[in-house]
Amino acid sequence: MALKPEPTAPFHSVHYVLRVLEAISKHGGGVTDIQIARETGLPPAHLTSMLLMLRREGYVEQVADGAYVIGDSSVLLGSGAARQQALETKLQSTLMSLRDSVGAAVYISRYIDGEVKITQYADGPRAPKVNEWVDFKSAAHASAVGKCLLTQLDQNGRRDHLSRHKIARLTSRTITNERVLFSKLDSQPATVPVLDLQEYAVGTVCAAVPLTAGSAVGCLALSLPIEHAHRLRAAAETLNRRAAPVVLSLAI
Repeated sequence: MALKPEPTAPFHSVHYVLRVLEAISKHGGGVTDIQIARETGLPPAHLTSMLLMLRREGYVEQVADGAYVIGDSSVLLGSGAARQQALETKLQSTLMSLRDSVGAAVYISRYIDGEVKITQYADGPRAPKVNEWVDFKSAAHASAVGKCLLTQLDQNGRRDHLSRHKIARLTSRTITNERVLFSKLDSQPATVPVLDLQEYAVGTVCAAVPLTAGSAVGCLALSLPIEHAHRLRAAAETLNRRAAPVVLSLAI
């Protein structure tokens, strides 16, 4: 079930989005797209798609004369407890929207202090979350979440993780050979979702894409019951395209 690479996947452009936000925030009375393009050096076609995404997510607004100003989500640019609460609320809203778009439970996972941690998720009656029958901390070699995080570590980081969480066979599809696992991680294209086809749990398929925000290691993932495996390709590609707002929230 190979997925086509998307060399222009949104999360690769988040640093440009931040430059756009900086340009708009400098002009309290609003700024035109022509001026934004001049200040950021972005081609108009790329800038147009970014501004559409930023408007949809509430980071910017377009006023009567067509100029752009910072939107209600600007509270995320602040600091302290209010910012943290606003960030979590924004992320949860984004995850719930994404859940409804892909028809699957979705998750944000981070690699924190050497451990795999699910920090937020959105599920529902029609999008049940995966049954964590083995702690995700111990199953990085088998789950889409874990493999996606491991691809972002260097060889020493991977070996350190596996020295603390030994590779175990969870299903008949689980890779249990470290050399084979590392080879697959090394050959994983950065713009293609990482898949788990019943490697973690029988009856479940998953996909994950990296969330690159500074030096943080994270990923955005989804899970589907095996009877919906035929939807995995389309759902994973949607996940890839919709990653930008999540990365943006993590980066600011």
